[in-house]
Amino acid sequence: MSSRDARFDGQFITGVHSTGIYCRPSCPAVTPKPGNVSFYLTAAAAHEAGLRACKRCLPDAVPGSPAWNIRDDLAARAMRLIGDGTVEREGVPGLANRLGYTPRHLTRVLVAEVGAGPLALARAHRAQTARVLLTSTDLSVTDIAFAAGFGSVRQFNDTIAAVYERTPSALRAGARVPTGSRNLDGGTASGTGTGTGTGTGTGTGTGTRISLLLPARAPFDGPGLLGFLGVRAVTGVERSTSTGYERTLRLPHGWATLHLALAGTVEAPAIACTARLGSLADLAPLVSRVRRLCDLDADAQAIDRALADDPALACSVHGTPGIRVPGSLDPEETLFRALLGQQVSVAAARTALGRLSAALGEPVPGGRGPDTAGTADTATPHLLFPTAARIAEHGREVLRGPAARIDTIIRVAEALAVGDLVLDVGEARDDLQARLTALPGIGPWTAGYVAMRVLGSPDILLTSDLALRQGADRLGLPATARDLAAHGSVWAPWRSYAGMHLWRAAGAPRPAGPSVHGENGSGRLR
Repeated sequence: MSSRDARFDGQFITGVHSTGIYCRPSCPAVTPKPGNVSFYLTAAAAHEAGLRACKRCLPDAVPGSPAWNIRDDLAARAMRLIGDGTVEREGVPGLANRLGYTPRHLTRVLVAEVGAGPLALARAHRAQTARVLLTSTDLSVTDIAFAAGFGSVRQFNDTIAAVYERTPSALRAGARVPTGSRNLDGGTASGTGTGTGTGTGTGTGTGTRISLLLPARAPFDGPGLLGFLGVRAVTGVERSTSTGYERTLRLPHGWATLHLALAGTVEAPAIACTARLGSLADLAPLVSRVRRLCDLDADAQAIDRALADDPALACSVHGTPGIRVPGSLDPEETLFRALLGQQVSVAAARTALGRLSAALGEPVPGGRGPDTAGTADTATPHLLFPTAARIAEHGREVLRGPAARIDTIIRVAEALAVGDLVLDVGEARDDLQARLTALPGIGPWTAGYVAMRVLGSPDILLTSDLALRQGADRLGLPATARDLAAHGSVWAPWRSYAGMHLWRAAGAPRPAGPSVHGENGSGRLR
């Protein structure tokens, strides 16, 4: 805190009891006396201690804590679900049920681990979501209150006053700057990531358009990340553009479309996210999922420093600082893509996925709609990826290839459709992998790949992938699965990031990680 090191912004909160505020570690204010300071893991814990957010450093407008991906205990799993808006949708009993514990036990664990219970964490989540809408849209205060998940306008007003010591109208007015130079700060989930936003809410029949600037922790290999997503874009669902990447997706309350582009600077990188939402209640889940997709909260400096300690990886790390492990917007879609992408080329996988989406996908309301510039664009993604229920019912009519693979895909779709198989960010890594490998036709590679993408697990090394081993060999590392696994133990807890460097070394023409080789558990190099 004394050094005002911005690397730690979002990783902990500084509470100053003499002033009654909490700040980010890099706050430029005069350093307080040590006896007046307490440290918290989340903004909600600071709220519980009676502190309010600093108006100068805006502590919720920074990248979030990477701890919830590194850790896989009950508290971390709960934090991932709270960041996704589970409490707003299902209440504390629903959150506890997903995690397999009683609400009382879950509350006790969260208070002990992060300093606040699920209700307090959800309250902070709603307050920060509301601040995004207040400072980045022209929606009415009443609409914002209910869109953020508050039960009443009075509850909304009381919470904003308690957290920010301002009324909603004052918070909005304080963020206003002249047209053309708006650069507004906004937050999403306590302890899990925030962003800065610009834009307005428009329309009802074709959704509401929101623009946000989501900060990343530097260094950030943004081109490699967007290249990973773009090279595997499925026609109708996704598209790689000259300015970035766009796609459709399902959210808890409806549909959405989004466009992602690089923004910010080398020192303060960011992703510009422009979204069209069928329901504003999905704003917080959308931002949480985009942050996870882009791995924006990763502690890149710590990862690079640890991996560069291995001389075999040092050159790759220095050549590509801030490499990211792409996450997932839709866990079920990620599993189907992994199953269809095995043992085939990237082009073949895209063709199969495009055929499946064209036959079984649902059109986004409003048709192809406007692009990010607001003009008609017939190439804009317009289909939602097929649901598990649709694939279970009609998949055999569309899918082609080996009968065993089709049987596996249909079996998985049926299990997902009836709830026998559940995929979400609240899963424990070992439990998820065990459930997946228990299904006939799913091996360790697929289970590990899905865990890495869906949960953001930072410590998975897919040594059964021949492309990854090919990259290891080119870097002078062991090329057999067993020996590479033994050597890779020194990379813990960042083996997923080491794997991205090995895929890069395998000869990818564009630094996009495993996308260049396909999602290929057989280890066939492409």
